[in-house]
Amino acid sequence: MTEIDKLLRDLGHPGLPSEIAVLLACLLAAFGICWLIGRRQPPESVWFGRAIVDGLLFPLLALSFTYSATLALAPSQKVVLLKVALPVLISLAGIRFLARVFTVVFPDSAMARLVERLFSWMAWIAAVLWIIGLLPAVMDEMDTIHFAFGKAHVSLLALVQGVLSSGAVMVLALWISAVLERKVLRDAVHDVSLRKVAASAIRAMLLLVGLLFALSAVGVDLTALSVLGGALGVGLGFGLQKLAANYISGFVILFERSLRIGDTVRVDSFEGVIVDIKTRYTLIRSLTGRESIVPNEKLITERIENLSLADPRILLATDVAVGYDSDVDRVQKVLVDAALATDRVLADPEPAARLAKFGADGLEFTLQFWISDPNNGQLNVRSDVNLRILEGLREAGIEIPFAQRVVHVRGPEVPL
Repeated sequence: MTEIDKLLRDLGHPGLPSEIAVLLACLLAAFGICWLIGRRQPPESVWFGRAIVDGLLFPLLALSFTYSATLALAPSQKVVLLKVALPVLISLAGIRFLARVFTVVFPDSAMARLVERLFSWMAWIAAVLWIIGLLPAVMDEMDTIHFAFGKAHVSLLALVQGVLSSGAVMVLALWISAVLERKVLRDAVHDVSLRKVAASAIRAMLLLVGLLFALSAVGVDLTALSVLGGALGVGLGFGLQKLAANYISGFVILFERSLRIGDTVRVDSFEGVIVDIKTRYTLIRSLTGRESIVPNEKLITERIENLSLADPRILLATDVAVGYDSDVDRVQKVLVDAALATDRVLADPEPAARLAKFGADGLEFTLQFWISDPNNGQLNVRSDVNLRILEGLREAGIEIPFAQRVVHVRGPEVPL
């Protein structure tokens, strides 16, 4: 008789209805507790998730209630269904833990979703093997398969266990860093750039500590990593120096706060708003929707114009020509009034109209005015000012001259 046949035979015992009732009671009790506690929790909560039951707390409570019920019923009757439910709930808890942490830490990462799906398949396969009783045989078979790494021989079972334990520690470190960022840094550090660098530093430190702990737990000699560290140092000194420079420059930018998220900058004639500062590059988005990825080293070593570092206000100018017979004072008043009548133009500093030069076709004036929100566009406000200037000059009867050219027409020469 196969293991599946034994399982099906055992599930037909007389106490199955009572097991079903107990399992449903455990699930309902877990759901009720989660619903009472998690109704006002944020949707990014790892414990409760978006729908209460898709968080980590529900499978953990259901697992603890089911295990307790199994121990309580075992002396009085045969327990089969509850024992089948235990590996299912364990797998569900592991999947929910990984999924919720990855959703919080990497909300838009396709790689995170791929890792989550792979782990889900592995967890459900392990649960099925556990239920049908084949998991010990599979583990024994995996233990007989060995891989040679130099002089060391590692079994497939030890390798899988090491990967799982290391992954669990790493996910736990990511969760702790996300909790610190959300609960502590968000209230203690108000500057977005400083909060980002603090979160990155905490995450890197926790991941390093978690990785070392996981490697030590699976029996890896940490002294062997010194050779790897030396090779990595040589690689950084030669082939990876640009990459290392970009990473170091990213931390320098975040610490010095010379560039911050939300600043309007101009890099090589590309002007836009900084939307994100990564450890390797900075993402700048222009008002037209184009995005530029600028290596951090470039922002450190070259001249960058930060239009909003000390003062977000910027000076704009527009040129207009009028006829030579126009009243200069009246023209200046019309230009200044047109600027002040535009919504986004600042009254302090006051707009100024100046006679720039005597042009070939008329008097050329330059109107200068200030705005405080360049991130909302510059061409649009300049267009509004120009429209009001045109309307004001027409109402005042001031001529806007056309281009004038003198054409000499020569006829055929008449012989004397």
